[in-house]
Amino acid sequence: MKVVVVGAGIIGASVAYQLAKAGAQVTVIDGAGVAAGATGRSFGWINASFHADAAHFRLRAESMAAYHRLIEQMDLTPVRWTGCLCWDAQDTALETQAAELDALGYEVDIIDRADFAAREPHVANPPEQALAFDAEGVAETAPMAQTLMNAATALGAQVVLGVTVHGIETRADTVTGLRIEQGVIPADRVVICGGTGSPAVLGSVGVALPMLERPGLLLRSVPVAPVLSHVMVAPDQEFRQDATGRIIAPTSASHQSDDLEQVSERPDVLAEATMARLQALLPEVALRWEQVTQAMRPVPQDGLPVMGPCGPAGLHVAVMHSGITLAPVAGELVAAGVLDQPLSNHQRDLIAPYAPQRFQS
Repeated sequence: MKVVVVGAGIIGASVAYQLAKAGAQVTVIDGAGVAAGATGRSFGWINASFHADAAHFRLRAESMAAYHRLIEQMDLTPVRWTGCLCWDAQDTALETQAAELDALGYEVDIIDRADFAAREPHVANPPEQALAFDAEGVAETAPMAQTLMNAATALGAQVVLGVTVHGIETRADTVTGLRIEQGVIPADRVVICGGTGSPAVLGSVGVALPMLERPGLLLRSVPVAPVLSHVMVAPDQEFRQDATGRIIAPTSASHQSDDLEQVSERPDVLAEATMARLQALLPEVALRWEQVTQAMRPVPQDGLPVMGPCGPAGLHVAVMHSGITLAPVAGELVAAGVLDQPLSNHQRDLIAPYAPQRFQS
């Protein structure tokens, strides 16, 4: 079976890997490069503590388990299980959050100030209490996508970069290929994993995928000596240290729930404000920002993932935020659907809420 995957971000790379592993003849198409869009400009936090509802929690938790399945299949150097310390809520709100996650079966502990200080001695003003999510982790985003893509190409997948996708070719309401500027690439199946570029491609066959405008800016500092062990979620700042020693931080507080539709301030001004917050949290560390990048996050209109078949026979879609957390399970579920493989009852329950038909009039 010939399958064309549109998009070389982490979702496209994960889908391509699972398809190639199952024996499909896979071609990945992207207008830029591997992880050139939102993937390479993402915070990289792997978690299920942030979720929209119980079904979304189960999907995210299953994807954390899927990361561990991937670790058994390849060298996932870009992934580290650092854990997370979260103190953006306090007192009753913190205890309620812990109780709700515990009821869902999530690994969560309430730690005191002494425990926090022992875990993260460089962070100023340790909170009276914090939530510890020891099962959470991080992925260095561009290397993670490239690792998956390399695994796919090792199994025979081919990657075409720097070409513009013009639409989907069909005959008798069935997919026959993908139209690019130089012609048509024949395909038995087409999978759209193009992030914010997906609606335009899907629109060529009348499939609607409304998206929210959600720009995000990510700051990277110059490298510093190791000072952080966990993902940190403070009341006004999320931050972590990557494998190169850089402190990484969104320029907005609580970026997981950020709903701004446009960025009105200059990126360098936002970077300076973010550095001031980080410096207050890490007063003993000489910090200087090195880079700030902006990307449009691929957030469907209702904030939830979109996965599954849509439109003409043979067309599938996988678009979502946060792709870093969800890529492994999305790859498994979407590839199985593309190849008409039977899903377990558990898998059907996982993907059922996210069908693209919910946006079709």
